[in-house]
This record gives sequence, C-alpha cells and structure tokens, in this order.
Amino acid sequence: MLFVLVVPDDLGHVTPAAFLRIPADAVLAAGLLLIPRWRPRRVVGTVVGTAAGTALGLLAILKIFDLGFGGVLARPFDPVHDWSLLGAGLDFVKSSYGTAGRVGVVVLVVLLAAGMIAVMTLSVRRLAGVALRHGSAATGAVGVLGALWAVCALLGAQIVPGVPVATGGAAQLAYDQGHRVYEGLRDRAAFAKEARVDRFRGVPGDRLLTGLRGKDVVVAFIESYGRSAVEDPEYAPGVGGVLDEGTRRLRAAGYGSRSAWLTSSTAGGGSWLAHATLLSGLWIDNPRRYSDLVASDRFTLNAAFHRADWRTVAVMPGITRAWPEGRFYGFDRVYGASDLGYRGPRFSYATMPDQYTLAAFERLERDRRGRAPVMATIPLVSSHAPWASIPSLIDWNAVGDGSAFNGMGKGYNAAWPSRDKMRGEYRRSIEYSLNALIGYVERHGDENLVLVFLGDHQPAPLITGAGASHDVPITIVAKDRAVLDRISGWGWQDGLKPAPDSPVWRMNDFRDRFLTAFGRQDAQ
Repeated sequence: MLFVLVVPDDLGHVTPAAFLRIPADAVLAAGLLLIPRWRPRRVVGTVVGTAAGTALGLLAILKIFDLGFGGVLARPFDPVHDWSLLGAGLDFVKSSYGTAGRVGVVVLVVLLAAGMIAVMTLSVRRLAGVALRHGSAATGAVGVLGALWAVCALLGAQIVPGVPVATGGAAQLAYDQGHRVYEGLRDRAAFAKEARVDRFRGVPGDRLLTGLRGKDVVVAFIESYGRSAVEDPEYAPGVGGVLDEGTRRLRAAGYGSRSAWLTSSTAGGGSWLAHATLLSGLWIDNPRRYSDLVASDRFTLNAAFHRADWRTVAVMPGITRAWPEGRFYGFDRVYGASDLGYRGPRFSYATMPDQYTLAAFERLERDRRGRAPVMATIPLVSSHAPWASIPSLIDWNAVGDGSAFNGMGKGYNAAWPSRDKMRGEYRRSIEYSLNALIGYVERHGDENLVLVFLGDHQPAPLITGAGASHDVPITIVAKDRAVLDRISGWGWQDGLKPAPDSPVWRMNDFRDRFLTAFGRQDAQ
C-alpha cells in the first residue's frame, strides 16, 4: 500500500527518502472508517476494504506501467493510446530473447497483475481491521498525520527535490490517469485538424525537388542515435571521435556535410513514430496518431519524390512480417528482412548488420543499369536495444550474402546486462552504425549521392540519465556543392557533428523545410 500511495512517478526519484510522504487520501479514508456511528464496524471495514483494495490494486498496475514507461520511453503511460505498445514490447522480447522469453514475460505479467490486486485487497482489509481494533490509537494517529499533511502542504515541504511530502496518493494517481484519458480523447480531433493543413499536397511533380534532379537520395535513420551520444561525457569522446574522423575522411573524398538537431516525437522506443513524423510533416507521438496517419492520404516526403519521378524504396531490416503501411508512404518497393538475401547470424534484436543492409541496398537498387534516380528510406537497427552482439566492420568486398559475419553473433542475449555494460555497448553500437554509413559513402558514393542521416530518438533514460532532451542529430552529406548551397540559409554546422548551439527544429518541420529548399520557388 505504501508503495502505491507514495512512490514517485519518476524512477530517478525513487529513493528511500521518497517514501517519507503522507498520502492525504489514506488519512481521510482512515478517518471516515473510524467515525463512531458506523455499525457494525467490522462489516463496514470488510466491504470498504475489499472495494478500496481492488481499486488500489488496479491503480497499482497503472503506477507500475507509469514507472516502466518512464524508465523506457521517458514519459508516463497513456491509458488511451499505449495499449498497442505492449504488443510491440513483446515483439522486442521475442526478437532479443526468443519465443520462450516472450511466453515467460506474458506469464509473469499476468501473475503479477492478479497477485497485485489480490495482495492489495488483503492488505487494505487487514489494515482496516487493525485500525478498528485499536480505535483510540488509530484516531490519534489520523489526527497527527492530518495536521502534518496540512503543514507540509502549506510549506511545500520536500525531502527529495521535486517530490512533495504532502501527496494526494491514489486519488492523485486516479486524477492523473483520468486527465490523460480526457486529453487522449481530445487529441484525435486536434490531430485531424492539423492533418488538413498541407501546402505541398497539390504541387505538381515538375515543381518538386528540382534541386535534386538526377540524385540518389538516401534517408537513413540510426536507431537510438540521440543528442546524448554526441554530448554526454560518457559517450562523446568515442562517438565524437568517429564523427570528427568521418568528417575528415569524407572531406578528403570530396564530400561536404552540414549538421544540426531535430526534436524527436518519441524517446526510448517507438521508432516508427519518429519515422512517420519526419516523413509526413505531422507530429506523431502516440499509436493512435500513427494509426490515423497511415489510414489517411497524407502527402509524405516519399510521395513527393515519387511524384517527381524518383523510384522510392524502403529497406527495412527490422520488418519480419507484412507491413501494409508501406503503401501509405508511397514506396514502389519495400524490402523486408527476408528480401535482402542475408545468410549470416542474427545480432540480438538486429536481423543483420547495418553494413550488410547498406551493401544489399547498393546491390539491389543502385547497381541496376538504366534505372531512374532512387529515393530510399533505410532504418538501421544495429544500435537497437539491448545493445548486445555488436558486429564488426569487414571489407566491403567480403560482405557477400552475409555469411562472412558468422561467428560474430554472440553476446548477452540470454540475460539483461549490467547498467555499465549496457552503456558501454550502446556507445559501441552507435560508433559502429556511424562507421558503416561513412564507409558506405566512401565505398559507393559518387557525385549523384545525397545522404540524409539522423537519429530516430534518444535511447532509454537508463542510457541518457533523467531529464535528457528529445533532440537527435541530423546530417546531410553530398559531393555536389550545389546541394549544400541550397541549405546555406539553414545555419547548420559544417561537418558530421552538430555544435551545441546548432539550430534545433521539431522533427515534423523537416519535410516542409526540405521541400522548400529543394523545390522551385513558385511552388511554395
């Protein structure tokens, strides 16, 4: 009961001192139970205790969801929109730890939920009985605690910063959950209104993307590549070193680059929400918005390239089953994991190394004779949690069907690693993905390649620490200087590493700014 009533919503605030709080609803409930005229008291205590315990058990489950979502996605659980993410979480467990891991998690969750309700009900009934048997002492305790609560509330007393001693307890939790339900229901109408505004929807193809004619454009999302990877002292020396060295290597090969920051619509997970945000120009921060988006006819960045006569493809190593959303985005071809011809080992969550994904894209699309320019969206997944079994780069000539990676697909797949181990492997995975992209440009780039690469979201708070922003780096690389001249007014930093004071845009603003920069002025 104490846990449910007083534990903070933020895992970073959960310390022993955080439990030194006074829940107003518990004090009030005890006071009502002790009113002398209740007869028979024990029957009242049993009935009220059972009802209150069941309700408290259900609230406890929501509290655990809040703590879990806060620890992974850096936000509380949304009781309207987030139920579908539980399925995505189970898919992640299966991808990383197999079917047995998934079944085990389901069984554990069901047992914990049932046990939480049963134990909470028994706890409330037992404490109600204790209070009734020791009426005088309980009445005095209620009076003292009530007075202390009032004093602490007036003074705003806090033992742990940001965690008030006087709390509303379960009543506050119930109010917060109800408010989220209300806001979630309102959000659908707000989103529909936002989606109706689209100044590029009717622009003819001959006025779109004229500044990129003849170019192959690759938009690559690096999983969990966030601002913390570039600026956190634990990661910055390694990741920053890769970016600085990559800038030098690409500059020596004749490439220029510009970098800045985007604020992602998600953090810790939900990569598809970030992809949809960037490509649609709408803020997609929950599953309901995503479902409404892909059921609509929104004009995406991919559709703009398609209308302007590019061949549009998606190379999706993380897709292992049907993906009907591909039709919404306007792709001519979607390559799932099974379409890429990979014959090597799996690397925990990642079905294949990023180096292989990029090599397969080159073989399947850019090496074809007599082809049209291609626009590709490529989510790279080697840096996906749980950051285990990080591959190593090999000679590009040896990539082949991926069998050259045999022997690398080992790691801590069977058990969750320590925090320090995970943070170290996270850094290594980001360095690997960046080096794979830099190596791809060196190996396969030419005058007609334009690469846009960015992070989809920050990793979980376990990696970033509490209070991290939602910012992710974004970089544009091109050998043709005319391409970079088109964005000279953006104020982006030269090189692959954005400066701390580089511009920060919301991720949904990128589509319109990109289409404006590379389209005809009379199309705006």
